[in-house]
Amino acid sequence: MTTPQNTTAAAATAPTVDEIADAYVDDYAALDPYIATYIGVDGHDAEATDLSPDGFAERRALAERTLRALDGATARDHREQVAADAMRERLGLDLEMHDAGLNRALNVIESPMHWVREVFDLMPTDTADQWANIATRLRTVPTALEQYRRTIRADTDSGHAPAVRQVVAVSEQCRRLADGFFAEFAASGPETMRGELDAGAAGAATAFADFGRFLTDEIAPRSGEHDAVGRDVYSVASRSFLGAEVDLDETYEWGVDELARIEAEMADVAQRIVPGGSVDDAVAALDAEPGRAIAGTTALQAWMQELSDRTLEALGGVHFDIPEPLRRLECHIAPTREGGVYYTPPSDDFSRPGRMWWSVPEGVDDFTTWRETTTVFHEGVPGHHLQVGQALHRRDQLNRWQRLLSWVSGHGEGWALYAERLMADLGFLDDPGDRLGMLDGQRFRAARVVVDIGVHLGKDVPDSLVRADGLAPGRWTPDSAFTFLRTHCRMPDESLRFELDRYLGWPGQAPSYKVGERIWLAAREDARRRQGDSFDLKEFHRAALDLGSLGLDPLRTALARL
Repeated sequence: MTTPQNTTAAAATAPTVDEIADAYVDDYAALDPYIATYIGVDGHDAEATDLSPDGFAERRALAERTLRALDGATARDHREQVAADAMRERLGLDLEMHDAGLNRALNVIESPMHWVREVFDLMPTDTADQWANIATRLRTVPTALEQYRRTIRADTDSGHAPAVRQVVAVSEQCRRLADGFFAEFAASGPETMRGELDAGAAGAATAFADFGRFLTDEIAPRSGEHDAVGRDVYSVASRSFLGAEVDLDETYEWGVDELARIEAEMADVAQRIVPGGSVDDAVAALDAEPGRAIAGTTALQAWMQELSDRTLEALGGVHFDIPEPLRRLECHIAPTREGGVYYTPPSDDFSRPGRMWWSVPEGVDDFTTWRETTTVFHEGVPGHHLQVGQALHRRDQLNRWQRLLSWVSGHGEGWALYAERLMADLGFLDDPGDRLGMLDGQRFRAARVVVDIGVHLGKDVPDSLVRADGLAPGRWTPDSAFTFLRTHCRMPDESLRFELDRYLGWPGQAPSYKVGERIWLAAREDARRRQGDSFDLKEFHRAALDLGSLGLDPLRTALARL
């Protein structure tokens, strides 16, 4: 018989939410050494993540055990209750993503193949011991890729073969990686370890070449031609990336309207650059200004760093409280040539700083500041660096899981896109060229809401786009999607082709930027309405970021209490 005394005693001995969360970080780091390196947990830099079906199953089992532990946990206060709710939401969706095969799917941007390569970007290289870890991890590459082969085979055998488009594109990525990346990386190590590093690099390169041939020879003939995943799978992916369940049909229609709204605003700004001219005229005028031109990646990296440093100085203490450890942000040119800009966070102790990486596509060597100023705000401050760094810094309010492992794309990418628009509101994009660049990026994010949902859900091309863009009526196809992107996005064809492959192979992620921004803006306006004259924008941002990364539904609930 359970008595009140027994219940009280059980509650007193039950683990707290923070204890469970902290233990989960250690257990997960042991099962996923690549993530351990990414978040800066020591002790795993010489190890590799098990990418076999058994490895993925082990990580799934850890999530299940942790969810059961949370059911009996003690939340000591409201802060811990918020953490428990966030952790249940994330781990529950981790299980759904695993069961749908989405947490290990082959695609051109975020697959286990990429984890094997990208972990080397974040490994420390200051000491001989650190280079010894690199040498050891290089030797693990063939095993890691062989394990991932088994996972792809198992998924293919069970009817979940990757789309042939992704197979062919990733195979080509493997060929390029085998053709120099590892040799160049090893060459930057100490001469005293040259033989060991060169041998590890050669083995890794061979493994990537073999993996690429495995994809084309064995998997491509068994792959499906259709890129769309369908509504059921897409719904799981969307909820995982957003941390919210949205009306996908309404969001699709909103994306079409939002694209039109942004393009109208672009036309207005273009008048300030070339009175009486079009957006195309404004773009031509901006591209012709020598003061806005950047030639070469060395100059691009220097410009990124200078703008980032200047922005940190201007925002700190004025519009945001920026802790001292966050005042360091490194800008780098990425070692790959796939396209895109991304951010990697500091380590837990901030010994490794936050870093912004620019992956410049093959054949691209000229850049313009008017297009890219807003990108630095997105990836740096007040975008990802401030958001992620503040969460890492708030040890007094967030447990280790919240600071290190909780990441919701809709929250993070939504905030970064919100930050771009905020910088315009704060006067940092008053230059009409820089403002047009921000709007151009916003248009790009709205366009991919339309493409991503449209293709994967098999929706019809809207009549307005059939008339305006000359698209064929009926369901979206990859060809009509590419034509649509070329019409509405000012990017080189090679970049757009990569972007389209990304959307087709990573369903639900691309819309998280604009949908997340939409929810951030709505939450801010709700707080402004409720607080009236007492509303303080700086305090709103501080309180919101202090929550850490959480799903957009829990975010709305938490922000409604501010």
